[in-house]
Amino acid sequence: MPITWPPAQPLFPLQPTWAQEMVVKVKEPKAEEFQFLRPDLTLFTYLHLAAYPAVAAALLAAGTTGIAYETVQTENGALPLLAPMSEVAGRLAPQLGAHYLERHNGGRGVLMGGAPGVRPAKVVVLGAGNVGWNAAWIAAGMEAEVVLFDKNIDRLRWVDQIQKGRVVTLASNRGAIERNIADADLVIGAVLVAGGRAPVVVSEDMVRSMKPGAVIVDVAIDQGGCVETIHETTHNDPVYNLHGVLHYGVGNMPGAVPHTSTYALTNATLPYQLEVAMFGAGGAAHRDAALAHGINTVAGQLTNGPAAEALGMSSGDPVALLAR
Repeated sequence: MPITWPPAQPLFPLQPTWAQEMVVKVKEPKAEEFQFLRPDLTLFTYLHLAAYPAVAAALLAAGTTGIAYETVQTENGALPLLAPMSEVAGRLAPQLGAHYLERHNGGRGVLMGGAPGVRPAKVVVLGAGNVGWNAAWIAAGMEAEVVLFDKNIDRLRWVDQIQKGRVVTLASNRGAIERNIADADLVIGAVLVAGGRAPVVVSEDMVRSMKPGAVIVDVAIDQGGCVETIHETTHNDPVYNLHGVLHYGVGNMPGAVPHTSTYALTNATLPYQLEVAMFGAGGAAHRDAALAHGINTVAGQLTNGPAAEALGMSSGDPVALLAR
């Protein structure tokens, strides 16, 4: 359905929060909030435009300046505003996986750490970034057998030096992933392309090969998911069974632990929010290249390359557009 601006009949009067020059959120705007977007508004939140094209369309139609936490990127490639939620989600993933592996929750009835004389659960983690590293760390702490995949051998070397063999690190390729997933009790998807859609690395055939009652927790669901059979679920209805495998695809996993998540996110985002509040989006982007990477939409144009590529659109220079 095409999005028009301005809406013919606002559903609600403009709320005081949305009347401000800058609105700071955690999640992307919901459909009922699209009517509050406008050209002189700066919206600073998680956007995940590649996974939510309707949000991109609304921001572009309204001419809103949209700054995405997940694409603020420092010179060394770090994602400082994505990191805290990645860490929380990564640490949650084994906890949730363990919960759904219990028989009364539909799982195989496997204890993560096993028991004396009984093999522990096998956990396969796809991606060794902040999400995957934290997931592997917690799963290993629960005494599971953990296999961590990544394409970056230097990253795997770093994990290996820290974990000293408690986590098995493997270079990512289709054959190795197929073999390990077929034997896994829990698969955690933690694949990231900053600003873009997560690549699908687990095919439907791989899911079919898994044990009955195995569990998939796809943390990459906010960016479309890295498992072919995954679709987004909610905290109220978090799992579904497909091919005998429980799929957990909750967007905004850290919302399950809001006390921890709020402090973790605020600690990281507040300095950047102050920059935008003091100097405006254009001034802040000119002063701080990391913030410039975070700007995804300006004056009806996409300004983030990976998001634009995922949506089949062109992108512009945010600093130049904001200087007009």
